[in-house]
Amino acid sequence: MKIYTKTGDKGETALYGGTRVSKASSRVESYGNIDELNSFIGVAKSEISDEKVIHQLKKIQFDLFTVGSESATPTDKLTLANGKSRLTLMISEKEIEEMENWIDEWEKHLEPLQYFILPGGGKPAALLHVCRTVCRRAERSLVFMNESEEVRPELIKYLNRLSDYLFVLARYVSKLNGDTEEFWNPNNR
Repeated sequence: MKIYTKTGDKGETALYGGTRVSKASSRVESYGNIDELNSFIGVAKSEISDEKVIHQLKKIQFDLFTVGSESATPTDKLTLANGKSRLTLMISEKEIEEMENWIDEWEKHLEPLQYFILPGGGKPAALLHVCRTVCRRAERSLVFMNESEEVRPELIKYLNRLSDYLFVLARYVSKLNGDTEEFWNPNNR
């Protein structure tokens, strides 16, 4: 099989289930943002040495493929004619709760926040902050798509929780590496 199919040369692509849409559609924008987030997590992961963190980020990358495949599938195509799900995996409350547990675990090692954090705190933490902002964009694009096409609420909730996780993880990795966080304190201009 060749990597190029030429079927998208006129600005359209096929969604999972066969429907063809413009590459500028909100659905394509949404799963493109999720794919970009997954790639940035791969970059951040390459700068991190803690095995527990790497394990979590690998799991998140796997889950993001699951989120992406569902966001690339119109709701009316999620179920096959025989009544079975088109997708073998879908994000559930289980993955969201797992991430909440990870957040709680990392927060135990951190000082409470008194001010906003400036993105930085060493290269690995800065990359995680980039991941967080890309995650927020992916979340916004899913919310935007949901205004015209149904999106399962678990997908939006997963990305919302993931951005929280990436924020806390950036703080934890900064501390782990002995890097200093910088704060936005309006009194210290």
